[in-house]
This record gives sequence, structure tokens and C-alpha cells, in this order.
Amino acid sequence: MKLNMAAILMASVALTACAKEEITPVDTNKVVKSEAEWQEQLDEMQYYVTRKKGTERAYTGKYWDHKELGIYSCVCCGTDLFLSDTKFDSGCGWPSYFKPVNDEVITEHRDTSAGMVRTEVVCTKCDAHLGHVFPDGPPPTGLRYCINSASITFRKTDAPSEAAAKE
Repeated sequence: MKLNMAAILMASVALTACAKEEITPVDTNKVVKSEAEWQEQLDEMQYYVTRKKGTERAYTGKYWDHKELGIYSCVCCGTDLFLSDTKFDSGCGWPSYFKPVNDEVITEHRDTSAGMVRTEVVCTKCDAHLGHVFPDGPPPTGLRYCINSASITFRKTDAPSEAAAKE
């Protein structure tokens, strides 16, 4: 009986240790929805771009030549992503920005689709595909965030600033 109790105790300790290693903290701020919920919320192009990692054709998006002052936000969750004063004409046919509102709103992933290596950018809060970032932008960052219009919305402000962006 002592042997069985010792074996049970050791197994229990081992299972507890394994369980602790497998538990990952859940980000309670993360937006998680089913595919059906995303399809209900988004139009066909927005869904294709943000949830299926699609790309709209160059020079066809709503914001590629947009020049108003304001803030560009994620179409899926509303997170503020870019200020209009960081937008520039890169000549590529998609809205381009040289930096996001802060380092936390965008997550980068290696993308090897389409026969090339690129850096995909997604919304940190909801994992919406936004576009790609390239190292050929203007100062001060030298970066070009090439973003699909279908992945963003625009909110007009008197003057874009980091203080105007939602936390």
C-alpha cells in the first residue's frame, strides 16, 4: 500500500509540473471571434484582407490617396494604428506610413507567401492582417508600413497626435 501511495504521489507531482509548463497566460484584452462573427461584422473585402490575409489591388482602396487629418484604426477591433501625419505617398498604391502610433499596436510575422520573404504586420489586439512593412521608407524610421485600406477605418481629428489616439 505504501508503494502505491508513493507512486500516486509521484505521478501527481509530475502531472502538476507538466500542467504548469503547458499553461500559457491568456491575454484578456485580445479580441477573439468565430469566423461567422467576423463575416457578420465585415464586408467581403474586409474579411478577405483581414481574416484570410488577402490584398486589395493597388490604387483601388479607399485610403491610398487620402489626405485628411486624423487617425487610422483597425477595421476589426477599433485599435488606433497610424496617425495621418505619419502617412506619405510611397507611389505603391496602398496607404503607407512610416510608424504606428506605438510599438504595441502592431505585431510582425515572417511571411514567405507569394514566393518572397516579407514582414507581415497584424493588429496585436485581434490578429487582423493589415499589410506588410518594408525597410525602404522615409526618415525618421526608414520604414514603410504598406497597409490595405480594407483593414483600416479613419477618424477625423483637428490635429493628429499620439495624445488623440485611444489607449
